Amino acid sequence: MTNPLRFATIPELRARLDSGETTPGELARLAIDGLETIGRDLNAVATTLPIRAQSDVTRLTRRRSRSSALTGIPWGAKDLISVKGAPTTWGAPPYRDRIFDTDATIVTRLAAAGAPLVAKLSTIELAGGWGYRYPNASLQGATRTPWNINHWAGGSSSGSAAAVAAGLVPFAIGSETSGSIVTPAAFCGVSAIRPTVGLVSRHGVMPLSWTLDKLGPFARTARDAWTVLRAIEGYDPADDSTRCRKQRRLAELPSADQLKYLRIGFAEADFDEYTAPPAREAFATALRDLRRLGATWVKASLPAEIPYGAIISTIGASEAASAHGELIESYQFQFLVDAKQKASLLAGREIPAHVYIDAQRARRQVIRAFETIFESCDVIVSVARADGAPTHDAPLDMFTSASGSEGPVQPNNRAIVPASNLAGLPAVVVPCGFTTPGLPVALQFVGPAWSEPTLVALGEWFQSRTEWHSMRPPQP
Repeated sequence: MTNPLRFATIPELRARLDSGETTPGELARLAIDGLETIGRDLNAVATTLPIRAQSDVTRLTRRRSRSSALTGIPWGAKDLISVKGAPTTWGAPPYRDRIFDTDATIVTRLAAAGAPLVAKLSTIELAGGWGYRYPNASLQGATRTPWNINHWAGGSSSGSAAAVAAGLVPFAIGSETSGSIVTPAAFCGVSAIRPTVGLVSRHGVMPLSWTLDKLGPFARTARDAWTVLRAIEGYDPADDSTRCRKQRRLAELPSADQLKYLRIGFAEADFDEYTAPPAREAFATALRDLRRLGATWVKASLPAEIPYGAIISTIGASEAASAHGELIESYQFQFLVDAKQKASLLAGREIPAHVYIDAQRARRQVIRAFETIFESCDVIVSVARADGAPTHDAPLDMFTSASGSEGPVQPNNRAIVPASNLAGLPAVVVPCGFTTPGLPVALQFVGPAWSEPTLVALGEWFQSRTEWHSMRPPQP
């Protein structure tokens, strides 16, 4: 029988800890046991950290300060995040044995909140390195979604999403440059927040793209992810991108009554023409549920003439080639797993400076497009991914998440993932149902910079009226 603590929310675990029904040590051991068994089967685990977890738990007994919401709650870190004394491989064979001697800022902040770190979780090598063809481009191989182990968990924060979905950790930290939080959250049926760029420090984390990278939490519910975000947000003198938050913290969540005054933007093509047929009924039902909020709905879509994919590919490939220039020039470059990824990194070195600058100038068009959209609405709702997860062995360039047509001809937000990443905007992902084959699908809410409280409150409202977030995958 599955231990009920495995799928408990953070408030439920907090109540059990406060009442003495369980202890931080018991929760950490439960997590590590699950990671070593189920997590290994899913290819979700880079390494477990029993000694680190025990040290974190021991430190809790010595704390005199009042406990936080996360005190005693175990968690896992994407294996791009440095942890003192533990392997940090970036998912790549050239760094298989590499160990850092310092913690990343995000690890330090969660330790201060009292959350024991129990594992490093698998990732696509170099977080995708700007272009990989196969899900097995990782030291651990292709991570499987717990809902169907024949299907992929999504990348590049594969292990973080799969570990939460399988009930192995209450929350995990992933990263996104363009889709690496949104996609695995959708494929694994968990909640997640991709923060505004600059909200969470990236110090001590592998850079892929200095102007696009973001760190964010996966959790069972939008409220749980919010609890984690509050613990990790804020200014860090070691990361210049956070200077905009030097004197500011996120606002509190708006009430359900306040949400009724929202103007929700959407495009009909996102939910019918764009989505794959096996997912359409789930998305149609989710829209009907969301409309019960009583908010104002307005049509909103991204300009079709902007080449979002080309812009983000140029910027991302250029910056990735710079970030990993030393590896590219070394003999170890040949040991990367994915041939397409190696080709993409090499191609990034050949992008002329004027092309990169032109892409950054075009990026301003994307930012202005969102500014115009948010004059008429407060949040955009769209699909996180338009279909369930592909099989774990399928070439990703053969995977299509649309209906098989060449794309919507009606106004749409099909490019909202690359577009909102270019603009540095936040997103909240919440599961909203299943495809007819039984794979999870999810909604995403995107808003202006620093609108995380509104997006989370909207996700929490949706989850208070649906049960998708509380469903459990098949147990081994």
